Amino acid sequence: MPHLRRQKKAVKTLAQTLMALFVVGVLSGCVSNPETDAPLRLRVLTYNIHHGRGADGVIDLQRLADIIKRAKPDLVALQEVDVKTKRSGGVDQAAKLGELTGMHPYFAEAMPFQGGGYGEAVLSKWSIREDVSLAISLKADPGQEPRAVAVISAKPCDGWTLRIDFAGTHLCHQSDQTRLRQVQAINDIMADSGAATILAGDFNFTPDSEAYAAMLAAGWVDTAQAFGDPKSTYPSDKPRIRIDHVFVRPADRWRVLNVQVLNEPVASDHAPLLVELKYIHP
Repeated sequence: MPHLRRQKKAVKTLAQTLMALFVVGVLSGCVSNPETDAPLRLRVLTYNIHHGRGADGVIDLQRLADIIKRAKPDLVALQEVDVKTKRSGGVDQAAKLGELTGMHPYFAEAMPFQGGGYGEAVLSKWSIREDVSLAISLKADPGQEPRAVAVISAKPCDGWTLRIDFAGTHLCHQSDQTRLRQVQAINDIMADSGAATILAGDFNFTPDSEAYAAMLAAGWVDTAQAFGDPKSTYPSDKPRIRIDHVFVRPADRWRVLNVQVLNEPVASDHAPLLVELKYIHP
């Protein structure tokens, strides 16, 4: 079928592009000899922000920005982000959250919505290389919301050759089979090349699902599981299911230093998940 051929071609092209992504020195400061000095440490936050609308019915981006800033992340994956939609007052939420947090935003539109776009965003402490950043569409069945993956390359300082791919996504909430197909598409797109890779977001699957098993089979490490005693993330007022995740590859290079589900019951319907990581150089 033509659309399948186009999808396969797109996957091939994206995989080739990802092979060329280089992030130089993603850590809290540059060092003189990054390939031999202290291991890289970084903080990753994933947060479904419910287009900024809290449990109190108020859209408050400053409140969200304050939560993000308190977490002191280096990289952030945001889901359910509105850009210039009617329901959010025409605000570019990705750009505004970047401004309020002092971070660099990148938006991946999953679908057009109310005169603007709706999808996923990532924030980076360091400037983003727009030339190699990608907005990847994930297919859904008719009647289901399309989804996306935002992939960025950031370069905080010169002299590093370590490559890190960072991606944020939000998978289908309406179908187990659609989620599985989306996981398979992500695994095809982000082929395991041995690069240091982080994938974060609202996956809408639990650890007993087929889609979760497909992630592990592709070599992804569930950081909360690796750290031990993983906590639920949804709903934010009384979390009872674990559907927000941070995954990393390759398994032998990452160490999980800490995992926290932040107690933020009002700002969104999901609780933010914060993961502190260390990357060990080969």
